[in-house]
Amino acid sequence: VQLVKSGGGLVQPGGSLRLSCAASGSIFNFRDMGWYRQAPGKQRELVARIDSIGSTTYADSVKGRFTITRDNAKNTVYLQMSSLKSEDSAVYYCNLNWGYGVDYRSAWAQGTQVTVSS
Repeated sequence: VQLVKSGGGLVQPGGSLRLSCAASGSIFNFRDMGWYRQAPGKQRELVARIDSIGSTTYADSVKGRFTITRDNAKNTVYLQMSSLKSEDSAVYYCNLNWGYGVDYRSAWAQGTQVTVSS
């Protein structure tokens, strides 16, 4: 399974960015897919994820500003980030989980830098 991410970069406070992450390969029993982030000196934290039935989970800090969606046909997840703040600056990582029990698997894409600065 391979994850290919795109998006990220530099944006001014209040601006918007969209991240995407496309999964390819043999994915059986998809569980969820989402984005985590890690700022310097901080632990990696969940930003948003979406599960197999479309239920979403967001960090409190991004609720109302970020939206995660999934294109099932393309096995792609999008993170639309709006009203960005300086504290959103971090390296963002895409994560995919699939399988159950002994068949459980998890994959991570390379991080992408998001910098919110004027």
